[in-house]
Amino acid sequence: MRRTGSGWTALLAGLALLASAPAWADIEFYQKVDRTEVGTEDTVRLSVVVADAPPSAQVQLPAPRDFEVLSSSRSSQRSIQLSGGGPAVIQDVTTHTLILRATRTGRITIPPAVLTTAGRTYKTDPIELTVKQGRLGPAPGQASRPSLPDPFQNFPGGQDPFEGMEMDDEPVIPRGDSDLFLRASLDRDEIYVGEQTTLSLYIYSRVDLSSVDAVTMPKLEGFWSEDVESPTQLSGEQKIVNGIPYRAYLLRRRALFPVKAGTLNITPAEADITTGFLFAGHRVHRVANGLKVKVKPLPPGGPAGIANAHVGSWQLTLDVSPTSVELGQPITVKVILEGTGNVKNVTPPKLTAPAALKVYDPTTTDKVTPNKNKIQGRRMMEYLVMPQRTGTFTLPALEFPYFDPRRREYDVTRTDPVTITVEAGSGGATSTGPLSPPSHDAANEQKNVLTASGLRPLRYQARFMAPSTPLWERGFFLPAVLAPVGLLLGVMGVGQVRGRLLTQSEAGRKKQQARAARKRLAAAEKLVGEGSTSAFYAEVEKALMGFLEARLHIPVVGLTREVLSEKMVAAGVAPERRSKVLFVLEACDMGRFGGGSELSERNRVLDDAEAVMEGWEK
Repeated sequence: MRRTGSGWTALLAGLALLASAPAWADIEFYQKVDRTEVGTEDTVRLSVVVADAPPSAQVQLPAPRDFEVLSSSRSSQRSIQLSGGGPAVIQDVTTHTLILRATRTGRITIPPAVLTTAGRTYKTDPIELTVKQGRLGPAPGQASRPSLPDPFQNFPGGQDPFEGMEMDDEPVIPRGDSDLFLRASLDRDEIYVGEQTTLSLYIYSRVDLSSVDAVTMPKLEGFWSEDVESPTQLSGEQKIVNGIPYRAYLLRRRALFPVKAGTLNITPAEADITTGFLFAGHRVHRVANGLKVKVKPLPPGGPAGIANAHVGSWQLTLDVSPTSVELGQPITVKVILEGTGNVKNVTPPKLTAPAALKVYDPTTTDKVTPNKNKIQGRRMMEYLVMPQRTGTFTLPALEFPYFDPRRREYDVTRTDPVTITVEAGSGGATSTGPLSPPSHDAANEQKNVLTASGLRPLRYQARFMAPSTPLWERGFFLPAVLAPVGLLLGVMGVGQVRGRLLTQSEAGRKKQQARAARKRLAAAEKLVGEGSTSAFYAEVEKALMGFLEARLHIPVVGLTREVLSEKMVAAGVAPERRSKVLFVLEACDMGRFGGGSELSERNRVLDDAEAVMEGWEK
């Protein structure tokens, strides 16, 4: 049998194979640089190009002794050319790119690259460069590079998070750590004592980061520091450093307030960083750069004794509530200092008041709100003021001097005086005159007590006259004679009562009074652990005031502490016992109006009240 078509089939298969296979031309192998004159702070881009080399070809890149290799990369491309219906020409081009930086000045030669394939060796020509000290300028073509999309356009207001930071033009890339390094920076390196400068610590990386395992911040000797920002997740932004793209990750940002003048050193920070992912990652240790801050003393001409923390921009306010009260009711006074500066170390002026207003120790609260890398907030000192008498009183104006570094001058913020009106309560004491010295006249003292309590003594005047008629002629004589039994019973009843009174001893009466006082404290004791702080202190004060009234035989509600102390002195109460009484009453006032919610404090007040009552009987 004759076979047909087999020859044509073989011919077509051969042509197809020739068309699909690359038409290898002569191997093209050379190297080039983007500039021939550079500085020691500039970078050089060396490109080694291989065209039409077989896949088995081996390329040995040059290793110049006088250059540091900052980075290396490789790219490949394939082009297919069709011409005149002839076979397709396929060309493979591979480019090896090295970023170099010179380590010395002078005439430096880059040695040739070497290509080995099929037993043959190819070499490029060496390249000679002129290296000078410093930086000669940006890389050629950098100004004409097409602009990249703004990586910060999605930030609020389009603000660059690196704005306001002095980057010394560009970060210095440490030799040997070019792919991953730490850098610390300050927004200002010359400030006044007490003025804020912001320290920022960044990671610059050209590799994938997995985690930051540990960060050791610098030793900040001579500074008061405050956290501004501590990200919990790595979030990088693109930055170009010496023409090389990096991802910059913020690790820490702290506000620093120098406490002394001079040149202060900030030691380098350190971090342990894991790169890559899963089993491909490895851990590296990096050390940042050190910093120096020039701290100037506050200029002359300021207020005497001004503190270093009183630097910034401040506003002082005084909040008094209420300004009209009844005697025995508390007044809350808030001294508020707010602004920009060292909030936690600034000291507001101390509240002063007339002697008729008792001022308790304040409680201090701080609120810090970092804003655009600046520490701002407020410090509030809250006072409890208890009026001791009625009348109209004035809280004097307060002043706070400070130094404003922006205007480079001293300033003072002031409050206005506040008038407080204290009126007599419905059952309390009233006093509108000035405080008088204690009286030692017993008669006047008794009169004052009766007047303060709202009572006046009743006075009767009897007039005796001789009867105009005999006794037996009067109307009541006959009933009196006819009622001997009634008179006898009355006499017997009076005798029984008198006998009971005579049999009751002085010791018995004291025990009865102590028993009544303990019953009053029983209600307060039940409230110790129930959380009702004001009700507990009110019961203790009620029981103690009732006991004092029974022991001193005078009304004590509404008396000031000074007058009450004088009454106890007149009654012969021992000094130690008097101090215990005044302590319990002061604790009750503070507990009702100023806190005192601790369980141990309430137990102590209850024990002291019981000790006062029991001790009085001894």
